Amino acid sequence: MSSNLTKRDIVLSIYEETGYPQKEVRDVVQLTLDAIARALEEGRNVELRNFGVFEIQVRKSRVGRNPNRPEKEVVIPRRAVIKFKAGKDLRAKLKELDLDRVGE
Repeated sequence: MSSNLTKRDIVLSIYEETGYPQKEVRDVVQLTLDAIARALEEGRNVELRNFGVFEIQVRKSRVGRNPNRPEKEVVIPRRAVIKFKAGKDLRAKLKELDLDRVGE
């Protein structure tokens, strides 16, 4: 596991598994990602059964410090963040993960 999974990797994997034309696979993958992004932009959570849930959480405003100028306090505004919670099947597979190889 030396590199990240890219959108191109997903397209090639689906193409190799199904034989569908790569352009069509790429379009469907992009439309799927667009639908997920659109839902999140609208403030909706995205639930993909057996995979996981993308949840929107609101982080409260807080005071932070710039590491380069620690004497000065900076107000970090309230903001929305996306949290991913793995589904049951994915959590089970993660338990089998070789932790010594993660992040290599």
